[in-house]
Amino acid sequence: MAGFKLDARARLSIELALTAGRGDPDIAHQQEKDAKALGMSGAEIDMARKGSSFDFQLSKAIVVALAPDAEHRERAMKAGIDGQTCADIEKLAASYIDPSLLRSA
Repeated sequence: MAGFKLDARARLSIELALTAGRGDPDIAHQQEKDAKALGMSGAEIDMARKGSSFDFQLSKAIVVALAPDAEHRERAMKAGIDGQTCADIEKLAASYIDPSLLRSA
């Protein structure tokens, strides 16, 4: 299986999944504009917002972003996504965490 590339299209798909529940129409509009510029179809955008993809490897990458744990990381690696890319996906996902959702320790 070919290696997975965390390119602009993959990053946007992950962003779509991570921000889907925020309900911000401005962000959603900009994401759709960006997705269309990258050649993504409406169905691909919808799938990403639901946390999946028609592409097997990208689907695994999105799951790692949404639920970064050892099990999902292992499944992603079996699908051809290397460990460094999994770490990069997790770092990307962490950048989308809404600070207002974090509890003070």
